[in-house]
Amino acid sequence: MLRNRKECVPFRRHRPENFAFALLPLWCGMYWRGYVRFMGANAILRRRMEELGLTQEELARRMNQALQEITGKPGDVSARTVRNLLGGMTKRPIGRNCAALERVFGCPTEDSGFSPPRTAAPQEDPVRRRTFITSAAGTTAAVAAPALASPKRVSHSDVARLEAKFAAIVAQDHQYGGRVSIETQASALAGEALSLLQRGATSQRVRSSIYMCAASFTSSALWAAIDGRRFNEAQRYLGRASSLAAMSGDPAIQFRIWSHAGSLYRHLGRPIDALAANDVARNLPITRRDPLFASLGHARHTAIFGLTGDRMAVRRSIDKAQAAYGRAEPDIERPTWMTAFFDQAEIESLALTAHLGLGDYARAEAHAHRSLALLRPHMQRSRAIATARLAHAQLGQGDLEPAVSTAMTITSGASSSHPRVARMLNEFGDKLRSAALHSKAAETWDQYIHDFRRDAS
Repeated sequence: MLRNRKECVPFRRHRPENFAFALLPLWCGMYWRGYVRFMGANAILRRRMEELGLTQEELARRMNQALQEITGKPGDVSARTVRNLLGGMTKRPIGRNCAALERVFGCPTEDSGFSPPRTAAPQEDPVRRRTFITSAAGTTAAVAAPALASPKRVSHSDVARLEAKFAAIVAQDHQYGGRVSIETQASALAGEALSLLQRGATSQRVRSSIYMCAASFTSSALWAAIDGRRFNEAQRYLGRASSLAAMSGDPAIQFRIWSHAGSLYRHLGRPIDALAANDVARNLPITRRDPLFASLGHARHTAIFGLTGDRMAVRRSIDKAQAAYGRAEPDIERPTWMTAFFDQAEIESLALTAHLGLGDYARAEAHAHRSLALLRPHMQRSRAIATARLAHAQLGQGDLEPAVSTAMTITSGASSSHPRVARMLNEFGDKLRSAALHSKAAETWDQYIHDFRRDAS
């Protein structure tokens, strides 16, 4: 006998199969939204970020830096903005974000997987139009359409343009050094170089040259981060730079990157790692072919041994650096980054660093004077660093007045804002006050720094 209707309703409402059937539209909707989001993800942007080693937070930071440089005002890009760009929720970024993306990656936003700006007039595909006309006319010209659609061939002229941009980056580095803008620009140019490989066919030789250019730009971003004491960023660039250098097969850029790695670990206070990284550079075949590379490897070993306190090793490395430098032929072709900075002045500067680490202040002062006398005029950053080290060497010998006079020559210049110079000047003030708190020299320095900061603000 059937139950009455009142009893059957709750029974049907709570049956498991009916409950699952009721949730089916919700499940389907969730699956469909996830599928749409997956299909709409911007894989091109993600690949560009991976090429530069950028996380979502880092891309947001670089976009804000780019906006600061473009507009003069701080940007407001957040990690959520980048997630929307990556997830495909933002198909066409707003104008200022477009400009920031183009500055970071060094290419139009369309090449990063976004739709063209709304103001851009739609253009008919010339290949499609030509194919239609020729097929309608019954001619054989339509056969040529696939050839017209083939990608542009990347050539040595493209490599030459990249090398010119790299020379400009090197010049900025030696004039200013350590700036975030140099790091950002170099990283963006590395992306621009790699994008050429996606746009057209090329020979194996040109492909290797483009990887070399990308590695060169990344190594400049690495050095700018080291020089600016942004060590977390530097360590992220290091892995990417070494991979690109390996793909290029170019021993000169491999030497530069491993030599930079040694400098990075030295600044981090890890001399064992620094020696190991610099040994990789020193053992590359290029150091046997060109004594100038061997000289640079020995000179940088000198600075690392100063950190370990090994006096005999410091002297041996200086002698080896000098001997190799004397054997180097002056007129052979070398990379721009090498000829732009390495000379006798750099050997003296690294010897200065080593003797400061050893506490041998008299020899450090002698190397400082020789370095400053030999420095080329465009190397403003190097001059400021050597002058700050000279002040420390004079202070270490108890020459308070000369040390203060030396330090005061660099605080009024643009190089005083360089992170390494600013740090050395702060340490100089601390050591001066610790050695002679109530001396006339300490009072002069404190008053000078007070006035300088007041004028700067």
